[in-house]
Amino acid sequence: MIYVSIYPSCILRTSTDIRRIFAHCARPECFKYGYTMNATDIMADNEQFESSEEDVSRVRLPNIKEGEMFGIADQLLGASKIKVMCEDGVSRMGRIPGKIKKRMWIREGDLLIISLWDFQPDKCDVRFRYTKTQAVNLSKRGKVPKTIDVF
Repeated sequence: MIYVSIYPSCILRTSTDIRRIFAHCARPECFKYGYTMNATDIMADNEQFESSEEDVSRVRLPNIKEGEMFGIADQLLGASKIKVMCEDGVSRMGRIPGKIKKRMWIREGDLLIISLWDFQPDKCDVRFRYTKTQAVNLSKRGKVPKTIDVF
């Protein structure tokens, strides 16, 4: 079923369209139920709904107060160990906790969030791994430091 508004800019086909219309037109009296459209009407109206907004996704950023920073996975060493090039230019030995090891696989070249150990500053724990698209988006927005920006 397609929900149609009295206003021509309010034709709804998906739940995203419904959320979009409630954001701009929250009057319940502007909806009629049970109206169907043929394919040519829908194709003509699709041009009307093309938005210039790009998809925005929320990703986790390092918490500086907790000693977290960005890092790039350099080399997988085995036994849940990894060599990480950190944003401060230091290469550290990283430990992959079992929670992350089971949930997401880490490959060489992945962007990571690491947390430094208090008692051994040359070692760290891996806290989060970004996907390739998330890393590229962070790089485009300028969130990744230039020392490790390979995306």
